[in-house]
Amino acid sequence: MNSEEFRELGKQTIDYIANYIDTIRDRSVLPDVKPGYLHKLLPTEMPSTPDHWTQILPDVEQIIMPGVTHWHSPKFNAFYPTGSSYPSIIGEMLSAAIGCIGFSWITSPVCTELEVITLDWMAKAIGLPEYFLNSSDGPGGGIIQGSASEATLVALLVAKEKTVSQIKSLHPEWSESHIKGKLVAYASDQSNSSVEKSSLHASMKIRLLPSDINGSLRGDTLLQAINQDLKEGLIPSCVIATLGTTGTCAFDDLEEIGKVCKDKDVWLHVDAAYAGSACICPEYRFMLKGIHYVDSFDINPHKWLLVNFDCSTMWFRDTTALVNGFSVDRIYLKHEREKQNKYAPDYRHWQIPLGRRFRALKLWICMRLFGLSGLQSHIRNQCSLAKYFESLVGSDPLFEVVRPATLGLVCFRAKGEDSFNKKLLERLTKDRQIYMVAAQVDGKYVLRYAVCSRLTIASDVESAWKCISETARLLINQEEIHSNELYLETRPSLNDKLTISPKEDQVNIIGT
Repeated sequence: MNSEEFRELGKQTIDYIANYIDTIRDRSVLPDVKPGYLHKLLPTEMPSTPDHWTQILPDVEQIIMPGVTHWHSPKFNAFYPTGSSYPSIIGEMLSAAIGCIGFSWITSPVCTELEVITLDWMAKAIGLPEYFLNSSDGPGGGIIQGSASEATLVALLVAKEKTVSQIKSLHPEWSESHIKGKLVAYASDQSNSSVEKSSLHASMKIRLLPSDINGSLRGDTLLQAINQDLKEGLIPSCVIATLGTTGTCAFDDLEEIGKVCKDKDVWLHVDAAYAGSACICPEYRFMLKGIHYVDSFDINPHKWLLVNFDCSTMWFRDTTALVNGFSVDRIYLKHEREKQNKYAPDYRHWQIPLGRRFRALKLWICMRLFGLSGLQSHIRNQCSLAKYFESLVGSDPLFEVVRPATLGLVCFRAKGEDSFNKKLLERLTKDRQIYMVAAQVDGKYVLRYAVCSRLTIASDVESAWKCISETARLLINQEEIHSNELYLETRPSLNDKLTISPKEDQVNIIGT
């Protein structure tokens, strides 16, 4: 493909993308395909000769799109939002065109320095303390990781190395393997599955502690667990606090947990993947109470700040333990410059992989083209739409709100048995006109309606509720019809004789 063909295909692709987003409501949110569908449509080997570029977009529509779950459709109400916007797409295109691998400053200075600046912008926007900024006088700073899962793993690994170093200084006779075998991490039983998975990768035992009635991990629960482990000779190393749990968007008590972590000298990491973005609105910064105790903090702009995946912003109070634990130098990675400085860190020492994409570019473009006011409006609008959905649920006697609308999430259910709610969700999923997932709240099976798409407006919320309520009533009618049919099949016929058993005093049906 030459530059002229690239221009032509690029223009057509931009048109295709814009048309796709403009008409995304017309598509079923879930695909109607079976596992292995693509293997029947594509050859078993790559083409021996080049296909013509004009074949690509038709094949995208005819072969690729049938297998797509449309995450940016207003009908997608599962999990949490995943960011997307035209500014971010432009940023992705430019990043791909530049194609740098910015593991060190010299490999592309702007890749590093723009990340330093945008992370400072974001930290200020969400109200983090100044010591988390790259430009602060202290050793703090921020970096873009791939996901909140990756950030949690990084936090666990840093806490692990820091704790081993501290214990080794107290007990030089202990081996590192002996110390590592005693380390323990803690999180809520409502924390994301990635927390437990990260503990496996970090080779650190984790205790998932019971949350309270509101789904929050409290300080006294953590303190009791830590004291118990200390008595058993274990070494508390890290606590993962969650602001905005996956199931119900609950918030661990950061203030209480932080006091315990400070007293016990335990690393405190905060996973605020979804909810943390809301802190760009001052009215939602209540969730940051206790932030002064935190060692590392992470949010996903690729969830709620209109930035395409992947872009997970992570900050450290002190990067010393991070750099000490992650630094591996080879001669081919060294480069000359005046001195290491806070505006030009070698980010390869702050992350698991060596290579890194120019992700700051799309974040920078989104910040410029939306501005703080635009991002705040987006958050507030989606929160108001969730409140609107909550009001629709509350006005229907068949349903109940299980948890008040929290940010962009509403947890609700049809009154009655779990089995009916399971059937309702299964039917909705089968019909492919709305996509939600379930959660377990107070032992009950509940449905989660999350406002995810940036395209969602009030009429989409109304359509979603109409679909849910009508499907529920349809299932009720079908169950009533089925029950009547069973009754008709088993009721006594006119030719049957009814007798009463004198011993059992019950009616027996005797067929003739």
